[in-house]
Parts: sequence; structure tokens; C-alpha cells
Amino acid sequence: MLQTFVNAWKIAELRKKLLYTALIVLIFRIGSAIPVPFTEIAKEGIIGADAAAGNTFLNYLNMMTGDAFNYGTIFAMSITPYINSSIIMQLLAVAIPALERLQKEGEEGRKKIAAITRFVTIGLGLLQSTAYYFYIRSQDYLSDVTGKGWEVFQAIVIILCFTAGTALIMWMGERINEKGIGNGISIILFAGIVSRIPTLIAQLVGGQGSYLFMGGAYIPITIIVCIALILMIAFIVWMDNAERRIPVQYAKRVVGRKMYGGQSTHIPIKVNMSGVMPVIFASSILSLPPTIQMFVSNKIKEGSFFDGFFKIFQMDNPVYVIIYFVFIIAFAYFYASIQYNPIEMSKNIRDNGGSIPGIRPGEPTSRYIGNILHRITLLGALLLSIVALFPIIYSQVCTFILQHWTAQGADATFTVSLGGTSIIILVGVALETVKQLESQMMMRHYKGFLD
Repeated sequence: MLQTFVNAWKIAELRKKLLYTALIVLIFRIGSAIPVPFTEIAKEGIIGADAAAGNTFLNYLNMMTGDAFNYGTIFAMSITPYINSSIIMQLLAVAIPALERLQKEGEEGRKKIAAITRFVTIGLGLLQSTAYYFYIRSQDYLSDVTGKGWEVFQAIVIILCFTAGTALIMWMGERINEKGIGNGISIILFAGIVSRIPTLIAQLVGGQGSYLFMGGAYIPITIIVCIALILMIAFIVWMDNAERRIPVQYAKRVVGRKMYGGQSTHIPIKVNMSGVMPVIFASSILSLPPTIQMFVSNKIKEGSFFDGFFKIFQMDNPVYVIIYFVFIIAFAYFYASIQYNPIEMSKNIRDNGGSIPGIRPGEPTSRYIGNILHRITLLGALLLSIVALFPIIYSQVCTFILQHWTAQGADATFTVSLGGTSIIILVGVALETVKQLESQMMMRHYKGFLD
């Protein structure tokens, strides 16, 4: 990977793209440190200890924004409204025929969908910014103003600043797509998650209050965490590159005085065909109940139905892990059904004079491809679930050991703040960027028939 970046740096055009991407990332990180006017966020942030616990939708947003959400900066909403907007448009394209037709109209159709996605992003950013304003207002993180008019002005300024930050990040992501390297949205998301790595390192090996400093049983557990992170990265790389190849044989045909076809090829199907999207979907949905609990906690009586209901969605509850696992499997199948259509794949193979060896064209081929897709989707979803659930299960096991079998007592806890979702995003974006660099270098070094 490092050698790829070194070779790309030697090419002037690619060097400009890398520098442009780095400039956008630098602007993003600077904006993530600039507070919005009329806000007075405490030093520990608005989430505080809950950020480490990782059991609310606020923590999910904080992870996606690189701590900008925690400190109420202009990029506090980050890229999440755009991601949610893209997801909504993908779902609507399946349900609304007009959007499905736009997708099939080529470049013009994609431009129209992109324009609609931008408007939906601004709308979601406005709603999210409004909710965030009322939350920090309820937590008394606003500057003191006198008069109803000033309060309205304060609310408008704060909400518009957060919404403008969302629009600016969306624009920066599109600029990376045009003039930089990699997918702009992924690069910004990657930069936000990477910015939290020093916090994880400080939690593990930093000064007083870190797990290594505490000594005792924390030391071997911390060492195991470091080894597990390395193994998880290797596992994700293997999972991302794994694919199932369906062999296809094309018949020979004579056109004029030339013979075409006759070659053997294959259709590659990635094992993890849906990427990190099932994990993001599942995390978003399961994090909503704990977030609602934050707003109504003072109205819930201990031992009541709603108290038990909200406890189910805490990450230390086994039921949460089971629901999370089922949701990942379900969303993986849903996303695979959007990406692949066995009937259309079978039709394309037959129309191009091809066939799968040993399988008759038509319905048998589509049924054969469908069975493969079902098995591959299940395998990919199970592998994805291992990565997503491992940090949660490991943290709970370590906490149980510390509380019951060591001298630390019942107050001992161990939390891996860099979750499986973060690691999947980091590794996936890095691999995607390296592949794009390699393809662009290959294009620039390819010698055509005129050379």
C-alpha cells in the first residue's frame, strides 16, 4: 500500500490529486474544531462518558463525525445526512418506478438523481440540526441571551450554521470525486474516524486512567485488544477480496470471414457484496431507542414497561446482540437483492451467446445464480456480523472477568471504543483508494498499439 502511494507521488498529475484530497481533508478537520456561535460546550463534550459506552445514536453520530458532534462544531452533522439521503434514494428507486427509470437513462438520469439527493441532504441536515439545537438547549450548552427576539435569532444562527456545514461537506466530497483521489464521501468519513484513533490509543496505553496504567488484569486484556485489532484488519482485507466466480462459456460464431467467441470467462461475485451498509443500517435503527430514552428518561419509572423496553437496547444486553445480528443478516439480503437480479443476469448471458457449463440457459441458469447469491449473501453477512459484534462481545466478556474474577470489583469496565463498523470503513476505504490509484497508474503507463 505504501509503495503504491510512493509510486503515485512520482506522477505529477496524481501528485496534484493527492495534494488536493489532502487539502480538503485538512479543511474538514479545521472545520471540525471551530465551534458554532452561541454555543458553550463543556470540555468533556455533550456526550461525556456516554461516548465511550457507545450505546446511543449520539455516539454513532459522534463516530461518523470524528468527535465534531460531541463538541458542537460547524461540521457536527458531518456527512451523515448525505449518507442517509443516498440510502433513502436507493430505497425509493426500488419502490418508485419514475426514479428507477431515471437510473436507467444514463448520465442525464444520474445527474437528476444526484440533484434530488442534494436537496434531500439539505432537508435531512436541517431536521437533524434542529433536533441537535433542542438537545444542546435542554442540556444548557447555549450562551445566555435576553429577550425572545434574541432567542429566536440564536436558534436560527445555530441551526443554519449546522446545516451550512452539512452542505459544505457534501460539496467538498463532490470536489474530491472530480479533482481528487477516491470516493469523496468515503474519504471524509475515513478522516473523521481516523481522528479518533489517538483517543483509543490514550484509552489503552495513555497516562492515568488508561487500562495499562491501571495494571492488574487490564494489561493482558489490553495486549489482546491490540492483537485482535490487527487480526480483524487482516480478516476484513481477506473478506473484502474474497469472491465467488461463476464460470461462463461463450459459443463460437462466424461473422463474415472471422470467428468470434469461444472463450471462457467468469462472473465475479464478492462475498461481502453489500460492504458496510448492513451494519450502518442496523446500527442506525437500534441506536434510536436509547436516544429517545435520553429525552424522556426523567418521565420513565424504574421497573416499568418502558424501562425494561429501553434496557433491551443497551449494548450490555444479550438481546441487543441477537437483534443486531438478525438485522445485519436481513439488511445484507435486502442490499444484495437491490444489487443483483438473477433473471436479468441470466438474460444477459444468453443474449451474448454464453452459458454456464452444465446448466441450461433460461430459468435453470437464473435459479442456479440465485442459489449461489443466497449462499454467498449468507456467508458474507455472517463474516460481517463477526467483525461488527466482536468488539461488543469482547468488551462484555472482559468486563465480566474484571468484575467477578479480579480484585477490581463490580465497578470495573472495559470498552473497545473503536467498533467493528469503524474498522470496516477504515479498511474498505483504504483498499478502495489504493485500487483506484493502481488503476490510474496502469492507465498512464499502458502502451497502446501506436507506441
